[in-house]
Amino acid sequence: MDKSKDADTSATASFLKGQLRKALIEQRLGMPDRLARADLLQRVMRIWLVGRPDTVIGAYWPIKGEFDPLPALHRWKEDGELMEETQRRRIGLPVIDKVHKTLTFHAWYPGCQMEEDAYGIPKPKDTELIVPTLLFVPCVGYSAGGYRLGYGGGFYDRTLAALEPRPFTVGLGFTNGFLEDFEPEAHDLPLDAILNDNGVVWPTS
Repeated sequence: MDKSKDADTSATASFLKGQLRKALIEQRLGMPDRLARADLLQRVMRIWLVGRPDTVIGAYWPIKGEFDPLPALHRWKEDGELMEETQRRRIGLPVIDKVHKTLTFHAWYPGCQMEEDAYGIPKPKDTELIVPTLLFVPCVGYSAGGYRLGYGGGFYDRTLAALEPRPFTVGLGFTNGFLEDFEPEAHDLPLDAILNDNGVVWPTS
């Protein structure tokens, strides 16, 4: 086996992914209709959540033009209160463990005290640790088969590998993030579902 050739191939793939990632983020930030698309995706997400059995959902604080899932999740939480469910619905946001490069999820609610993490992303301050059974993850890009292009840090892949039981994972992105020719690498884990502003992208049924 030619290890140097494998290393060169891996480095090239990593470089190309980085270029693609940069282009998609710039395109997303420049979308003139991003707010309208976000409103459509809020509706898609709220409809998709109807009938889900989950009471603890993990999400993320939006950065770099990402879709913001928190308004839809706050409505989901309020709906549970209106229905007087016995088990309180809870929302968690990620807190980064820099040593192990994994994520834990801590309870979030509108108005809770926040602080910036090591990457400058807001996280809940001193709220309880929760374990989501459903996890919404941001997609820079995504493809058929449930594969996601993220930011390259591997935080979600390592977190999902460590969580037991593994939560149901749902990617969120805009239509322009769909990648027809995206080739996942061996370590890439497919998501269980992907939603965009047109509806359910994956699974196709």
